[in-house]
Amino acid sequence: MTTEFGLTATLLPQVTLAYSLTLMLLAAYWLWRVGREARQGRVPRVAWWAVAGGLALLLAATLEVPALFGIGAAMLLLAEFWPAAYRPAPQRPALTWPLFGFVLGMVLIIADQQGSLALVAGLALTVSGVAGILSYALWPAPKPVRNSFDTRWSSFSVPEWPDLSLTLTGHGAELKNVSKRPLELAGWSPASINGWLRLRDRQGQIISTLPAGQSAFLPFPAQESGVRVWYTQSGKSNDALLFRADWVPAQQGVQRVLN
Repeated sequence: MTTEFGLTATLLPQVTLAYSLTLMLLAAYWLWRVGREARQGRVPRVAWWAVAGGLALLLAATLEVPALFGIGAAMLLLAEFWPAAYRPAPQRPALTWPLFGFVLGMVLIIADQQGSLALVAGLALTVSGVAGILSYALWPAPKPVRNSFDTRWSSFSVPEWPDLSLTLTGHGAELKNVSKRPLELAGWSPASINGWLRLRDRQGQIISTLPAGQSAFLPFPAQESGVRVWYTQSGKSNDALLFRADWVPAQQGVQRVLN
């Protein structure tokens, strides 16, 4: 004779109290793992197999198919110990689909009073939706870009080999990243102006990171004689670096010559 538990007893009479508690603890642990990884900017990948594994364990009891228990246990172990079960994501996960899955899952659970496969699908959608909501809610806030300089007068160094090249145009210059890594751009100024400007593309959009091989546009008048660009090498160092270029303006010589 088995002891039955609340809603589970009504909908899934084959599931005992101990088995129900075990499945709920496994689900709670997995959701805790999802939340912990979300705080570090990672989302489930192979770890999603835990949902299928939990359902296999549930069906093993309700359908009385022992093989499903082994399959479910294997899926849970895979989701827990796979090296890349959670992977970094470039941005916070979307909230739309998790909310949709959670709502749909709750509707299926409430509407199904017979313990059919619709209930199992509802449980899967609900758990997956909660996982997605946790990933969204616990995602770390974006950190402000902080280099080792806050103003153009902070200490800096000039790299032994330049990471940037400059090509003079009729209304300024094209600045190109000639290194093999992205560069975090802090600001620039013409040599004759004591200012601090943000780098922009030709459409006027501010550029904070300049990928390898990409260019930015520096607008300045024809009589300008040089530019200064402050940046850091992404993923390598937080030390402030300076790119300096000087030339003879057109009205002072036959042609502008970069030094």
